[in-house]
Amino acid sequence: MATDYLSICSVISMGIVFFSIFEKMLQATGLSLYSTVAQITGAVINIILDPIMIYGLFGLPQMGVKGAAYATVIGQIASCIVALVFHLKLNKSIKNGIKYMKPSIKIIGEIYAIGFPAIIAQALMSAMTYGFNIILVRIDEAMVTAYGLFYKVQQFVLFLAFGLRDAITPIIAFAYGRGSKKRINEGIRYGLMYTIVLMAVGILITELFPESFAGLFNAGQSREYFIDAMRIISISFLFAGVNVAYQGIYQALNGGIESLVISLLRQLVIILPLAGVFSIFVRNGQMGVSLIWWAFPITEFLSCLVGYVLLKRIKKYRVGEITDEKKG
Repeated sequence: MATDYLSICSVISMGIVFFSIFEKMLQATGLSLYSTVAQITGAVINIILDPIMIYGLFGLPQMGVKGAAYATVIGQIASCIVALVFHLKLNKSIKNGIKYMKPSIKIIGEIYAIGFPAIIAQALMSAMTYGFNIILVRIDEAMVTAYGLFYKVQQFVLFLAFGLRDAITPIIAFAYGRGSKKRINEGIRYGLMYTIVLMAVGILITELFPESFAGLFNAGQSREYFIDAMRIISISFLFAGVNVAYQGIYQALNGGIESLVISLLRQLVIILPLAGVFSIFVRNGQMGVSLIWWAFPITEFLSCLVGYVLLKRIKKYRVGEITDEKKG
């Protein structure tokens, strides 16, 4: 099943690849709203097509996990098409044409200086999920299912933080290039404030309605694990959202390494060893099964503390060196 799913998603990956390009060009020119609309469009199409293609509704063949894969890539292609249309119709800041695609070693180097840590961060997410599932399956296979279902809910909430991050990054980057300390500090302050508010709303919803989500996703035998995970892991949304915002701020201020540090802490250095230690107590029956889920809030909290220190440092050495604000 994994081979079927990965084969389809990997071979038909042009949707997500080209969407990423058009998404960033929209964000870089201040059209973040349209990139978000494109992303949501694909996500909604994916959600609608999932049950239809998995279970063979409306006369379509029942495809199981292959149907889930096809629904995913169709959603990605839809996002790509919507983003492309927005770029061509609305993005007047960028001229399109083959003559503008001449490679520049200098620009490519600058892109990878910031982009390479982000590449590692994306890879770490998959590694973390894989490692965490290995830990869970040793306790109870139903916990793997519960975490997989909760991961879907978590992504919906964190999409809010990702969207704000994608708005924060160009705004602060514009101000940094302009040499405006005031605008940089305002971007950081309001970006973090709005992120905290949205994450608080996400926590409220997931804490109040875990049973409803369990019914929506048909958690079955994993229901208790799913509800337990939702009540505990949801606490981490506040710190996770702030960490996501931190990473956007770092990237805007040419802090690719700082962004990588937070990714390593959140998705590898703290979470997996901590979950591994907690799982020992769970397997020995010394603690409740819910102990394993506490690895997430603890990891995000500790990463948030480190992120705050890095933010103070980057503001001192990157923003602090700005002495003259350009007018215009």
